[in-house]
Amino acid sequence: MRVISIPMDFNEDELYVDLRATVGFPLFLKCEGFNFAGSIKLKAAAAMVEAAERSGTLTPDATLVESSSGNLGVALSIIAASRGYRFLCVTDARCNLSTRRLMEALGSQVHIITEPDPHGGLLGARIAYIHKLIDSDDQYVWLNQYRNPANWKAHYRTTAPSIARQFPQLDVLFVGAGTTGTLMGCARYFRESHRPVRVVAVDSVGSVTFGGPPARRMIPGLGTSVRPALLDESYVDEVILVEEADTIRTCHRLARRGFLFGGSTGTVVSGAAQWLARHDAQDLTAVAISPDLGERYLDTVYQTNWVQDLYGEGVLGTDGQLAADARRM
Repeated sequence: MRVISIPMDFNEDELYVDLRATVGFPLFLKCEGFNFAGSIKLKAAAAMVEAAERSGTLTPDATLVESSSGNLGVALSIIAASRGYRFLCVTDARCNLSTRRLMEALGSQVHIITEPDPHGGLLGARIAYIHKLIDSDDQYVWLNQYRNPANWKAHYRTTAPSIARQFPQLDVLFVGAGTTGTLMGCARYFRESHRPVRVVAVDSVGSVTFGGPPARRMIPGLGTSVRPALLDESYVDEVILVEEADTIRTCHRLARRGFLFGGSTGTVVSGAAQWLARHDAQDLTAVAISPDLGERYLDTVYQTNWVQDLYGEGVLGTDGQLAADARRM
């Protein structure tokens, strides 16, 4: 029997799903959603809060503020509730309603940005709003996940070593790119440990992270409209861009096999499947990181009307087509 007293003490770090039957190639999916925050963001959130406490920046009378599309906001809400901090999450309309309600249930405030910045999109507008807050009131402490080195260091210390222990012969690692904290932590670890691991970043079409043109993105999690300051492309071996329609299809294919994952996971698995198919990689040991689970996406990614309104009526096909596509992935 395991007994805990604070929610951060539970985080399943060694669960993998074998996706060979789904994608047609050997691919192990590291599941990071089995904790009280429901996502990999609990690691970064805890590391950033602890670093702020050690530095004296975060004091008991401070109010945490952070920009988040959802998962980090939930993680910080849990930590704030556990440690007695006030927390304000600045998000935008793409944040799932269930995620916003969850943050509020945990005692956090949620501010929703509706108008994009002319140059930085909704993310730029969120960051601009935070700058106004911290400039006007010194009670606010911004962890700034986009620049905070504790973000990538959390994965350097935990996520990457965990994968290395389980897969000593790892050939390729697929990591989704949002703030690039997970990507940079894992890429730095394998580079500095002199492991011959190919690190492939998976991003959404429409994200500017790797220099692509901005375009509409409706699924929160991966991709940015402002290039993350944490990113150092010298550590990345390759980048794959995934259309959101492919993300949707992949999520539904996985669900047809009983695995309900979030949109970020659908993007990463789709990108990994494309890469493995191009390289005919039957003999490689490949791992992809799944950032979260799918329950918070029931009103979006898994809601037929939402999907068809945004991506067209043919995006999902029939159940039979989905099953056949899953076998061909």
